[in-house]
Amino acid sequence: MSRRYIKDLASGDTLDDQVFLLTQKDLRSANNGSLYIHAVLADRTGQMPGRVWQASQELYNLLPQDGFVKVRGRTESYKGSLQFIIEGIKAVDVSAADVEELLPKTAKDIDQMKRRVLEILRMVKDRNVLYLVKQFVDDKKLMEQFCKAPAAVQMHHACIGGLLEHTLNLMELVLLVGPRYPQIDMDLMIAGTFLHDIGKTHELTCEGAFKYSDGGQLVGHLVIGALFIEQKARLAEKELGEPFPERILHLLQHMVLWHHGEYELGAARLPMTAESLALHHLDNLDAKLEMVRLEIESANATDPETSWTGYVRSLERRLYKGGLYGKAGKDGDRSGS
Repeated sequence: MSRRYIKDLASGDTLDDQVFLLTQKDLRSANNGSLYIHAVLADRTGQMPGRVWQASQELYNLLPQDGFVKVRGRTESYKGSLQFIIEGIKAVDVSAADVEELLPKTAKDIDQMKRRVLEILRMVKDRNVLYLVKQFVDDKKLMEQFCKAPAAVQMHHACIGGLLEHTLNLMELVLLVGPRYPQIDMDLMIAGTFLHDIGKTHELTCEGAFKYSDGGQLVGHLVIGALFIEQKARLAEKELGEPFPERILHLLQHMVLWHHGEYELGAARLPMTAESLALHHLDNLDAKLEMVRLEIESANATDPETSWTGYVRSLERRLYKGGLYGKAGKDGDRSGS
């Protein structure tokens, strides 16, 4: 039987021995005291919550954390969203080809996006900044990972090629916004935007489920990115034949270390330059709007008749589906009340 993707499933569908990526598992207690497993199943088209009723600690221990499982069961609608009632589940090994089918991938052309990133980088005029960027572009292994890595484990652009897509979105925004503000140094802005999440090439892994590497957990992509800039600056010095300007080094590192914007969001420093402030807001804009798109698409797939999504915890609100990305439900819908 051919694979059925999550985006094509509807309430009442049954699946028999189909492989999914298990991205989350929790052993919980039901109201009657029995154990059940809350799971999140995923393929390249999306993800879906699942339930294993009458579960046990033994079954829970046999299931992988961020691994692949073969499941049997049925879909049903629960509070306006689709969930999978799992009647049978077991861990399985999958081939490289199967991994490509199971991991979400950007809908955009990766090679085309890479060419556009390089085209924008060639707009940099400052010789020092250009030679620094060149060290990253010439690092084939790093660029291969840059084009493959997700931008996040879940929230936004969590797909193969997601980091490249997110970075290019920001670079295009820089070309639109930057020229309107003469206080912004466009060379720093282009380079800093290109490098703002470069540390995610080492922070996140995508050989199986998207997850954090040990180094990613211990150090984080902000610090990893700042260290990368230091390393590449020393390589640039050799080609330049002179010391790399400390001022440029520190300004670019500051953009990377601060772009999350607030201490509680992981920023190592608060805003101190026009470029870092602009980067933070453009980064936040692209991430949030991608989250909106995904939530509305998911809500339309599972409950197309209503005008509102369910509560989106990451955005701390419900979303109206009647904009250009979505479609409004029936007149008089009161699902938001």
